[in-house]
Parts: sequence; C-alpha cells; structure tokens
Amino acid sequence: MTLWQNISYKIKYTQSKLFLLIGINVAVYLLINIPAVFEQLFVSGFGNSRIIAFSHEYLQLPAQFNELLHRFWTPVTYMFIHADIFHILFNMLWLYWMGQIFEEYLGHKRTIGLYLMGGLAGAFFFVLAFNTIPAFEGANASVVGASAGVMAIIIATATLLPDYTIHLFLFGPVKLKWLAIFYILIDFLSMAGSNAGGSIAHLGGALLGFIYIKRLQRGSDWVGNVNNLFKPKPKMRVVSKNPEKTASSYPAQDEIDRILDKISQSGYDNLTRQEKEVLFRASKDER
Repeated sequence: MTLWQNISYKIKYTQSKLFLLIGINVAVYLLINIPAVFEQLFVSGFGNSRIIAFSHEYLQLPAQFNELLHRFWTPVTYMFIHADIFHILFNMLWLYWMGQIFEEYLGHKRTIGLYLMGGLAGAFFFVLAFNTIPAFEGANASVVGASAGVMAIIIATATLLPDYTIHLFLFGPVKLKWLAIFYILIDFLSMAGSNAGGSIAHLGGALLGFIYIKRLQRGSDWVGNVNNLFKPKPKMRVVSKNPEKTASSYPAQDEIDRILDKISQSGYDNLTRQEKEVLFRASKDER
C-alpha cells in the first residue's frame, strides 16, 4: 500500500490515537507549506510568503490580550502549527516514542485529551507570563508548536514510570525521570533566551502532565471525565413486553450497556463468546 494508505489504515483501524495526532499535525504543516513553497518560487520570492504570514497571524497564539480576544481560537490552533520542518519532525518523533509507552500502560483513550490539555496549559502559562512578568512587558510575542502537548505526555509518562529505561543514541540507557529533569531544566534556563515563550509553554504542559498523573494515582481522572462528555449513549434498550417473563430471564440493563460500550470502543469482533450470547438473548427478549 502507498504511504498515505498506510497512514489512513493506522488512523482508522488501530486503537492508538498517536497516528491521528501525528496525521493532523503533518497534514496542517503540508497544507500550509507546500503552497507556500510554490508561492515563494514563482511569485513572492524567498522569505516573503503571504500564505505563511496569514497562517501565523490567524493560527498562532498571541501574548497580548487584545489580540487574543480577536483570535480566541488560537489556544487550540497554535498546537498544530510548526515553524519549520525540524520543529515538527522532533515534536512528532517524541510524541510517537513517548506516546507508545504512555498508551502501553494507560491505554489509548487518554492520549488526545492529555495532548490538548497540555497544549491549553502551555497557552495559559505563556499568556500569563507575558502579561505579568516585568521582563516581558510590552513584548509582541507569539508561540506555535505541539511542544506543550508533547511535554505533557513526556512528563506524565516519566511521572508514572520514573525508572522506565529507554536507549538513546550516543547516551545509551536512560531512565525517564532523568530525561524529564533534563528537559525541564533546559526549558527553565531557556526562559531568558530568544525562545522564552516556547520554553514557558513547555513548562506549562510539563506541569499539567505531572499534576495529571498525581491526581490519577489518587483516583481523579480529568481526561477520562472529559472523554465521558463525548461518549455515545447506548441506543439499545431492553424492555420486557412479556409479563410472564421474570427479571432473571433476560440480561440486566447494566450488562447490556457495558457490552454496547465495548462494541463502540473496540468493535463487535472483540466480544467474548459469552458477551455475544448475552447480546443475542437481549435482542430476542426485546422482540
């Protein structure tokens, strides 16, 4: 199959949400930058792309409140926009590597929610810092990139599995806790550099990922609660129309709802034989 068919297959038929996130980021980048290359080659000249300027003006996250009020959608759109090819490449690689570990231990349902929450936390810290810290007063700054959402997943994974070891090129085996500390330290030191806004957004995403896992370990699942808001309601209801039937002659409604939820999440083929029999009996009883 072609590359695009392979990506489409993985998005549609694998439970992992990483390919969906990566696919959206890559698609947005290509939709902006492929036309921009032709524009610069044949129309505007290098470094004068109106397409890129327009996309950055309307999709990147501004620091000033007056601009943000007129671009209220940018706290979401900025996390799918990237400055250049290396920016998106490294973000997507880290999302894929760390996201696989995250989903291995916490499942695939929380990936998108944590990515979005990390991105929103990064946006909040960025805007807050540039409007409260004296060093940034009057700065006309903006930020783009998936880094805050990716950092949320990296730090969440490291918080959950601090001693999990990965092998890095040139460095060998490294525990996730040391990797997390290294990235946080780099971003903290970079707050005084040319990419201060990006570093602040990274730290916001990192803090969200850390707090999320700590709360999850105490039984509070923010991302799970958000997902439940969009969870489809079971349409099938089991109602006995035969007064001679007793309550024990057909499955309990809670059991039917659980099986229907499982079908919506992983498909009918993943039901056990017993679950299929329960669903079959329920459908006969309703008729």
